Amino acid sequence: MHIKDTNSGTVITTSPQDMPKRSWRTFLIGQPLPTADAPHQAIGKLIGLAVFASDALSSTAYATQELLVTLLLAGVSAFYYSIPISFAIVILLAILIISYEQVIYAYPNGGGAYVVARENLGETWALIAGASLLTDYILTVSVSISSGVAQLISAFPALLPFRVSIAVVLVFMVLLLNLRGVKESGKVIAIPSYFFIIIMLALVLTGLTRYLTGSLHPVIDPPEINLVSVAQPVTFFLLLRAFSNGTSAVTGVEAISNGVTAFKEPRSKNAGITLIWMAFILGSFLIGITFLAYQIKAIPSETETVISQLARTIFDTRGFLYFLVMSGTTVILIMAANTAFAGFPRLGALIAQDGFLPRQMAYKGDRLVYSNGMIALAVVAALLIIVINANVTNLIPLYAIGVFLSFTISQVGMAIRWRTVGKIPPGAEIKHGDGTLKYEKNWSVKFFINSFGAVTTAIVVVVFSISKFADGAWIVMVLIPLMVGAFMAIHQHYETVRNQLSLKGYGSMPEVVRHRVVLLVSGVHRGTLEGLRYARTLSNDVTAVHVSINDQETEKIVKRWEEWGDGTRLVIVESPYRLFLDPVLEYISRLEDQLGADEVITVVVPQFIPVRKWSRFLHSRTADTLRKALLNRDKIVVTELSYQVK
Repeated sequence: MHIKDTNSGTVITTSPQDMPKRSWRTFLIGQPLPTADAPHQAIGKLIGLAVFASDALSSTAYATQELLVTLLLAGVSAFYYSIPISFAIVILLAILIISYEQVIYAYPNGGGAYVVARENLGETWALIAGASLLTDYILTVSVSISSGVAQLISAFPALLPFRVSIAVVLVFMVLLLNLRGVKESGKVIAIPSYFFIIIMLALVLTGLTRYLTGSLHPVIDPPEINLVSVAQPVTFFLLLRAFSNGTSAVTGVEAISNGVTAFKEPRSKNAGITLIWMAFILGSFLIGITFLAYQIKAIPSETETVISQLARTIFDTRGFLYFLVMSGTTVILIMAANTAFAGFPRLGALIAQDGFLPRQMAYKGDRLVYSNGMIALAVVAALLIIVINANVTNLIPLYAIGVFLSFTISQVGMAIRWRTVGKIPPGAEIKHGDGTLKYEKNWSVKFFINSFGAVTTAIVVVVFSISKFADGAWIVMVLIPLMVGAFMAIHQHYETVRNQLSLKGYGSMPEVVRHRVVLLVSGVHRGTLEGLRYARTLSNDVTAVHVSINDQETEKIVKRWEEWGDGTRLVIVESPYRLFLDPVLEYISRLEDQLGADEVITVVVPQFIPVRKWSRFLHSRTADTLRKALLNRDKIVVTELSYQVK
């Protein structure tokens, strides 16, 4: 133990030299890391791409399918429009990437849309963005895990009845991996992430080669088309719906801007480069997969995914290469949940630091990660998977609204930021939020990009809200305002507590004139006498109290107390209904009514504690029960005095 004294002599700093003891927690998540190790847990670009981009990259496995599901309403002939729609989505992706690249450099401490809105739009819009992003992360886990299980079922249809159970188990496996720390989990996730990139690149390149050489044929035995009504005409609104469904491919691109602090220095530069890498890979895969799906006439279905149809058509069989594609897709979809486990706790910590979420969300755990946020994310996502029955199509309507609402708020916030920059005289600086702003020559270009992006993403939000309202989108539209209300209620509580605990105008510390001590006596033994000795160190005003349930036993206690009580008064509280807690509380209430403004009651509860942990459940925990019952009473202290027995 290292002890450091201060010049004043009233403050002493100590630091333990021993490592924390091993336990089941260290077995599962590893040895605790000291705070000084935080810089060494930062990640580079290669690991960062796996940690923060796995969600966005994995969305290529289901984005094309969701796009085709909508176009199928107009018949298979409408699949032609999937190609121009995919290019439109890539243009939107480019706008978002440019915007978030600016966010990364403007806000190097992370926070993404939440911080952008807080600095440029105000508290309410920041909370809406925060609620949208937290909802997005919860749905990211649910969608990616459910989609991964769907890929697994495409390869092994016999697992269909167990898809919910498999999905829930996988959620907690990913949680356990992330509790081990960002750097360690990132190394594990990097393997399937880069395997997915390589195998998908091989799939797309092989497919394009076969298309150019004329050897790419339509899919054999595609899933049946189940149209519940006559095909609809291809309308502008239908194309907008297809575009909106396809934009699930760009979900997750904000994660890097939320987690800039996880990168090594220079953080903004490394995060920005990683964002560009992700965008290039994501855009290429989306166009390639959509183009090839159209060429082989793939049919979107719950029984077999578009990726499965592509793999068995391009590689001509359900052989080794097919299973490599399916296994790589399944694993990356499961690992995509890692993006949420990296982003949700960091965002939750920011909101908690501002006082809008429980403070526990801002505490780092043993492995220098926000473990409380991770656990909360896993529990809520698992419950959602159970409710939705692990169905990706049912989850997508809930997924995209929150994502694009946060996109829109971020874009509007950045547009306002550039507008403010344009009004600053050249060479001058103004204070803005936690930092400063200065004039930039190209502010108008950035303002246009963000404004255009805001309009585009807002259209997606409106289209989703209207077209998917009855399919479950209303849930998110109700949930986000409820979350914002909860944030404000939490903040109000913290403000009330802070004001009540404030030392402003407190004056000098009041003295306790009288200290009454109540010693609870269940029997007269060594533990009781240790309690009596301790009680006398607190005050000369000590009263022993015994609750009488059995008259014969009470007589024995009275006789032994007269022998061992050393003159301390003993009060017998009769309990005709054989209760313990109620008579004690009634007696303490009578004393409480007699208390003066400068008096305090301490209730001392002697308890013998068995050294062997297995035998502790054989004994009652009186002090714990009494403490809970007296929590809401002022000027009453409950002290448990342990007496160790073998």
